[in-house]
Amino acid sequence: MRDQSISAFLEQLAARVPAPGGGASGALHAAQAAALLAMVGRYSDGPAYDPHRALVDDVVAGADRVRDRALRLAEEDAAAFGAVADAYRLPKSTDAEKSARSAAIAAALRGAAEPPADTVAVAAELAGLAERLLPVGNRNVLSDVGAAAESLRAAAGVARINIEVNLGGIKDESVRGPLLEAVRTAGEVMVRADAVSAAVREEITR
Repeated sequence: MRDQSISAFLEQLAARVPAPGGGASGALHAAQAAALLAMVGRYSDGPAYDPHRALVDDVVAGADRVRDRALRLAEEDAAAFGAVADAYRLPKSTDAEKSARSAAIAAALRGAAEPPADTVAVAAELAGLAERLLPVGNRNVLSDVGAAAESLRAAAGVARINIEVNLGGIKDESVRGPLLEAVRTAGEVMVRADAVSAAVREEITR
């Protein structure tokens, strides 16, 4: 997926195929947020930013790392959802086949919930990077911090929806617990992203 052109990915996303779907697009929202934060950090150079050099360098390094992780999550999500589709296609003519199919679906749904939960964690990390960069980044590209906040908010929101849709088929409480926590965290991340975006808008519209 990382080697596809944007148009090729969107063509595949629009096709009547199980994957990629919403989960992959959510992870790509996170990747875009990371790229925007890294760009703002790289514009925040020169003597005027020397007092914040260590912070900015740390944000850039973190954003570059998270961008790569988000791209991998997009690929993992597509693969996981493909496994769900495969499980639903298993035969169900006999009781044994039905039992095996149900077990395969449950296992596939557990696997499909993992990339979105990880996307929430990535979005949370990005929110922290945005919060750190907001007060010290180059004001000429401040709007891009806001754009990053909106992108990471989308990542968290999309991931939350994808966790919730998979929760319906997961009965194991030991699996449900961490996923429900990820749902809660996604809501918190969205609030944090809103705060960053609001701060940017307040400054650029003065």
